[in-house]
Amino acid sequence: MGILLRWLGAFLLLVLIFNPTQVNFVNWARANWIDQMPLIVFLGLILGVVMMVYLVATMRSIGLIGAVVIGAIFAAGLWVLTDWGLLALGNSDLTVWLAILVLSVILGLGMSWSILRQRLTGQSSVDEIEG
Repeated sequence: MGILLRWLGAFLLLVLIFNPTQVNFVNWARANWIDQMPLIVFLGLILGVVMMVYLVATMRSIGLIGAVVIGAIFAAGLWVLTDWGLLALGNSDLTVWLAILVLSVILGLGMSWSILRQRLTGQSSVDEIEG
């Protein structure tokens, strides 16, 4: 259940920041920059810190290569679905939603990697402390 919640948190964070609808932080900030600048900066910093936590955890756990491999797996899957005629990527909104889904899976797996590895291998992870 924790893995699903981490993915859902990543998905909601990405959707909150940007999505194809008009209801997202980027569109709201553009439309209200002059009138709401202090609030936009405040909320932008909070969203940036939360995104940084996800990104740092993901890069520490699966690294850039792991993120690229997961992205490549999804890209190959989309290629197969497109080749079979089950998916048409001509719709830009659908493409953005798929990108949000893939990025949220990468971030969610990054946040959950030590739990997944422990369950798969039975080995525990410990933090290294440099002195």
